[in-house]
Amino acid sequence: MRNAADEIDVFKALSNPARLKILQWLRDPRGNFPIERGIADPEDVGVCVSQITEKVGVAQSTVSTHMRELERAGLVKSTRVGKWTHYMRDEDRIKEMLSVLDRSL
Repeated sequence: MRNAADEIDVFKALSNPARLKILQWLRDPRGNFPIERGIADPEDVGVCVSQITEKVGVAQSTVSTHMRELERAGLVKSTRVGKWTHYMRDEDRIKEMLSVLDRSL
């Protein structure tokens, strides 16, 4: 069971425009990231951090920080493929947070 601190982590993660945009892009990975440039299926494994970095247009270290925040909040899951980290949305957690908002506000 999650607590109020977990919910606050989600809101903090979503308060950054870049993280919010990344989550929006990850909703449709095939439509937002060129599949031919990836090394794994974006719907099964996720999108490589290097592709996210390229799309955001900032340093990889900045994107990695963003992705750690999203993962800490439970909004994305990471998978290692070789030396690369791939990310995908955690749809169950996102639905859970929508339910919390619906009940709370």
